[in-house]
Amino acid sequence: MALDHAPRRRRRRTMRQLHTTSAGVATGLLITGLLATPAHAEHGIGMGMGSGIGISTGAGATIGTATRTAGDARFVPGPCPKTADPVPALAGARCGTLTVPENRARPNGRKITLGVAIVPAATSTPKPDPIVWLAGGPGDDAVGEAGMAIDGGLNRDRDVIFMSQRGTYSADPVLTCPNIDEFNARAVGLVYDAPSTERLHVKATRTCRDRLAGRGADLSAYNDTESAADYADLRVALGIEQWNVFGISYGTHLALIYMRQHPQGIRSVGIDGILPPSTAGSALTWSSARQGFDGLFKACAEQPACNLRYPNLSTTFDRLVRELEAHPVTTTVTVPGHPQPVKVVLDGGALVNWMTSATHVAPGVPRSLDELAHGNPQRIAEQWAGGKLSPQAFGRTAHGLAYGVFCSEWVPYESRAEALRGGRQAFPSFPRSVLAQAPQLTFLRPDCAVWNVPAAPRSIRDVTRSDIPTLALSGGFDSQTGAANGPYVAHTLSRATVVTVPYEPHVVFATSQCAQEITASFFDNPTAPKTGCLTSLKPPRFEIAP
Repeated sequence: MALDHAPRRRRRRTMRQLHTTSAGVATGLLITGLLATPAHAEHGIGMGMGSGIGISTGAGATIGTATRTAGDARFVPGPCPKTADPVPALAGARCGTLTVPENRARPNGRKITLGVAIVPAATSTPKPDPIVWLAGGPGDDAVGEAGMAIDGGLNRDRDVIFMSQRGTYSADPVLTCPNIDEFNARAVGLVYDAPSTERLHVKATRTCRDRLAGRGADLSAYNDTESAADYADLRVALGIEQWNVFGISYGTHLALIYMRQHPQGIRSVGIDGILPPSTAGSALTWSSARQGFDGLFKACAEQPACNLRYPNLSTTFDRLVRELEAHPVTTTVTVPGHPQPVKVVLDGGALVNWMTSATHVAPGVPRSLDELAHGNPQRIAEQWAGGKLSPQAFGRTAHGLAYGVFCSEWVPYESRAEALRGGRQAFPSFPRSVLAQAPQLTFLRPDCAVWNVPAAPRSIRDVTRSDIPTLALSGGFDSQTGAANGPYVAHTLSRATVVTVPYEPHVVFATSQCAQEITASFFDNPTAPKTGCLTSLKPPRFEIAP
């Protein structure tokens, strides 16, 4: 049963936008693959330039209607960027493209273009400081997330700006790799962490890299330093004196680097589902999984009916991981849009990764685990395969950007031993074969060996120290970027407000009306957001099988 924090219809729509992301490495830290539903629309062009009311720049022009140059960057108004599915929120948007150097170390080299969409404020008297949205992933396109932002009321009294991060779906070039998505779909029928699966996984990654490099992409230029500069250039090219930043999931990683490297013109920053650049990597994903799982297990234990029907849920889960890793279960399921039965193999690693996404559908988790413990893997297998084979899992993630971030900013600064130690600390009972592959980052180290981009300067791992007012939002069930990341980043942000929304999964803005209200109040008053709605939140009603 859905929580009462947001209307059920809105909740479904926004959750679909949190689609499965990457290739063999589930590259998005914004993964809800088991929630994806078939999409019926073809790729298409947005609604084009609208006539919505907008705020004016100091020069008197409405934002997004004038051609402007800022250094090596140039904004040109034009049609709205393409999106994988129709996005009604873009119907009245003002759109265009930002052209920037692919590699700023070579300003006279190749140029790339990034799609821009500006959704006008809902009021006729908008405030002068718009909000720029930083998407999840790495590899998701912000323009495609516009519905989530507008459904949550982010444009109540401010324009909201969406730009496709370099390499993403509506950018040029686009660094998607459908072959990786296709491998992910086939891999549901393979033992998740087997050496043979690793070889196929890395082969798909190498094929992706060779194709992108063969098209002339400078893969070393797809990273947070270049992306942060893109956003700094966008603000100036749009003629905006001051704006606010709101990042979700991986977008928080980019936001923290952006506010450190280009603090000029940033009024406030909201980060939701926090991924600190200073600690990002395999150990952090293990810690986050432990936090999110424990939050859900604790909520079940505190609900008499759930605790009576599904006692010691954490112990059951740990036992199932060990048993499945020793003796994987093979079954077949029916997946919407696929007429033939789909083979699914569930081992310990697959169960851990299913659970990492399953906190998004928390009410059904205890029942699903109990059914598996009693010999019925169907519910979990259907969810696991359904996400990987959904149309939303194909051709949308910019794997080139994802590996650019992972392989230059994460892997060089976390040893294999540190990653394994992080897993063992979080889940001491798990077999080594499970601990060797962190949730969401399977086979990341060998993938990065073939991706072969140079390490970013060590300073990329610095903590962000800032007095920019910051809202640090987390969910109590977040198993992808644990709630402890909020207090961690706030330690060096002198004007930060830390909020954990209980009983919510990764990216609370997408699922919680309370989180949306807190966010709106933060942008109204960045040093004193209203958090009173937290006191009325209640846990979900867990499903109880007959």
